[in-house]
Amino acid sequence: MTRTVRLEDLDLASYVRPGDGIVFGQGTGEPLSLTERLVAQRAAFSGAGVFFCTTAFSSTFGPQHADHLRFSGIGGIGSLRKLVAAGALDPMPCHFSSIGPMLEAGQIRSDVVMLLVSPANARGEHSFGLVNDHLRTALRRARVVIAEVSANVPWTPCDEPLRADEISVVVPTDRMPIELPTARFGAIERQIASRLADAIPDRATLQIGVGAIPEAVVAMLSDRRDLGIHSGMIGDSVVDLVESGAISNAHKGIDPGVTVTGMLFGTRRLYRFAHENRGLRLCHASYTHAAATLARVKRLVSINSALEVDLTGQVNAEAIEGDHIGAVAGQVDFVRAASQSDGGVSIIALPSTGKDGRSKIVSRLHGPVTTARSDVDVIATEHGMARLRGLTIRERVAAMVSIAAPEHREALQREAGALLRRA
Repeated sequence: MTRTVRLEDLDLASYVRPGDGIVFGQGTGEPLSLTERLVAQRAAFSGAGVFFCTTAFSSTFGPQHADHLRFSGIGGIGSLRKLVAAGALDPMPCHFSSIGPMLEAGQIRSDVVMLLVSPANARGEHSFGLVNDHLRTALRRARVVIAEVSANVPWTPCDEPLRADEISVVVPTDRMPIELPTARFGAIERQIASRLADAIPDRATLQIGVGAIPEAVVAMLSDRRDLGIHSGMIGDSVVDLVESGAISNAHKGIDPGVTVTGMLFGTRRLYRFAHENRGLRLCHASYTHAAATLARVKRLVSINSALEVDLTGQVNAEAIEGDHIGAVAGQVDFVRAASQSDGGVSIIALPSTGKDGRSKIVSRLHGPVTTARSDVDVIATEHGMARLRGLTIRERVAAMVSIAAPEHREALQREAGALLRRA
């Protein structure tokens, strides 16, 4: 039977046990009132573990909280970077599509699930609101489900709404959800986007990654027509495309007329757009990232970024010299799908140099291989676009040197000679 508890009366020790695995809505879907209570009361269930399925944008969790809580997750995205840097979070390299099966198998424990959801509709159904991703799978394994119900969370159409009888404890609040403004982009990002103009045709179905470069690419698409969206996340820029008439979702091959995503990473503008919008559906990752689903999408264009790419096309989106600032996430799921989609293209876009002036096109990666060179399609920088699919090693090296910053090309040519001799 569902209990309703005031936030000030919530004693999590009544529900959370030492050693439990805890999963909660993350990113903009973090139930802030519950997670703040979690860290404040953590000594009462010392040894409980928190798994970060996606990322955190709040400042709720800090290294000091590892005195009683164990942290693991897919990487150092957002505010999780400080946990990784302090050795308080143990990264788990995995594809986003693999998290659900690991939750299902108990390899990632979800004894306690905490949610941020909308008020119930007339049928007694709550919406997951801003983030669905793996929550439905986690719920099936949970002993306790605690839901923060806020009137400020939109009722977003979901593939499977949350029934009231699935909730153990309801905590009513009027808390505003986290907002994530659109990433700012400048001249370099615009130059990169301009290089990709011909790669994204009318009727393309877009998957949009996080960051300034994907946002710059989306910003140039207002003149396209009949675009579709099938993406792990979307931001406010999708509202811009809808309002410009660029998005119809009419030619995706699946879900006609509907923008499909798992997470809303945006501001109140996006949340208002999503509220009771039957042209949008919030789906769990077993649908958004599934190979069987993606195989049906027509003209899928995936737009992602990276930390560095080597001369043969290997992509590192996770860490530089042990500093975990990214994750595998859904990049590989969508890179493979877009490369195989009828009329599709997979794009990895990045600046040619970092803020320190070092080249991001390298002869040898300074971290792990996130996306294998055998899966890579298009790499783009502000200096051009390299189509690597179907190229030999020697041809790939030449193409990658051509899109590196001019001041680094001579050194890369020298290093390429040694690379080719080894190859």
